[in-house]
Parts: sequence; structure tokens; C-alpha cells
Amino acid sequence: MRIALGIEYEGTGFLGWQRLTHGRTVQGEIEAALAFVADHPVEVTCAGRTDAGVHARCQVVHFDSDAARSERSWALGATSRLPPDVAVLWARAVDQSFHARFCATARRYRYVLLNRPIRAALDARFVAWERLPLDAARMHEAAQAVLGENDFSAFRTSQCQSRTPMRNVHRIHVCRSGDEVVIEVEANAFLHHMVRNLVGSLLMIGRGERPVDWMAELLLGRDRDRAGPTAPASGLSFVGPRYPANWKLPGQVSG
Repeated sequence: MRIALGIEYEGTGFLGWQRLTHGRTVQGEIEAALAFVADHPVEVTCAGRTDAGVHARCQVVHFDSDAARSERSWALGATSRLPPDVAVLWARAVDQSFHARFCATARRYRYVLLNRPIRAALDARFVAWERLPLDAARMHEAAQAVLGENDFSAFRTSQCQSRTPMRNVHRIHVCRSGDEVVIEVEANAFLHHMVRNLVGSLLMIGRGERPVDWMAELLLGRDRDRAGPTAPASGLSFVGPRYPANWKLPGQVSG
């Protein structure tokens, strides 16, 4: 039987999603908890790997097991064995052809900037701090230059293992809500550090250090060295993937 899970986690205390031979990872914690519930080793496949310090609102994974467990038992049983910074939101039995990564039609990320003179205390783990005033309208206008299918070489890390720099950005939106500037991005997939590198360049435009059309120049130039710095991981959350409705997954990842 194949099971899909929706998982949320706070990434601060992890070296990222992917299981490592050393250090604490989200995948390692999830697989250990599921192995306890299933009473056999379990290996999970996720919709999109996250880096150290990056959070997830609804990461989706799948795994196979012949253990006779209800959906409720998978979710509650695994959560009972997980540390406080990880929880299984839901479990669904799915067709054997479902694949958490390859069946996803899009991935969504949200980046939150606290834009005020004083750094965060209560929300420090979930925001990045920018003390200089930001023009969110300029940032939004500039961001529209990256819509569509493009070569994102200017916004990928040198450690990126993707075979191609081509990605299709479906939507990117920047807005202000009080002291926060929120950047939401949806694409078919993302390169390593792509969102954080996009944010780093948008910050320079928001501060007035670069013109609005700079984002278009960077995209066409395909030169990572010319773009802005990588924004901190703390402000970034993986909102979740999207799947076609026929998989009958919860609404937050369906449609």
C-alpha cells in the first residue's frame, strides 16, 4: 500500500530535509517515526527538499508499507514519535502510481521580511530582518520580470545539482502587511537557493539601490556573481506542492 503524508516542520534545528550520515534532518526524523508505527524500515520521498533552516507548512511525502494501519493511525502514531518541531498533518492511502515529487504540478514558497528599525524577538525564527525601509510596490513590479519559463542561472547556487537551469515561474507576488513584506512564489520547480537568491536581489531594488528593470537584466545575463546575495533561510517557508484533483488529497495541496 502507498501512503501520502502532509507534514509541517520548523526548520531552524535541522540540517535540511535530506537524510544525512551526520546531523539532524527532517527526513531522518520522519522515517524513524514511521518505522516505529509500521514495525519495519520506511523510506519516504518528498515533493521538494528544503535547506537547513527552511520551514514547511505542508511538505508532502509518500512511502510504501504492508502494515495494516488506518490513515488516522499513521498520522497520530507518527506524530507521537516525532520531536515538537515536526508534525504529520494528515495521511491518505493513494494509488501505487502516485509520486510525491513527479506528480506535483507546482511548488509554492513564501518569504517573510520584517521591515522595521528593531529586530524581531518573538518571530525571529520565522522572518528575516531588514531595518532599511523597503518599497514593496517596486519589488513587486521588478519581480514580474521572472514570470514564465526562463533560464535562472543568475539565481542558482554553484552547488545546484539540477541538470538544467530552466524553470517556469507561474506567479510571484510582493506585498506589505504592516511591518512585514511578504514574497510569494509559485513555479513548476525550483533550483537550489533560487527563492532566497531572488529575494536577495529584490531587496536591493526595494531599498532603492538598483532600478526596477535590474531583475530583467540579471535574468538575461545569467550571471550569479552580478545578482544580490542569498537571503537568510529563516524567512523562507515551503507552503507546499500542488497536485491534480484526481489524487483526492486535502485542499491545501490539491488543484
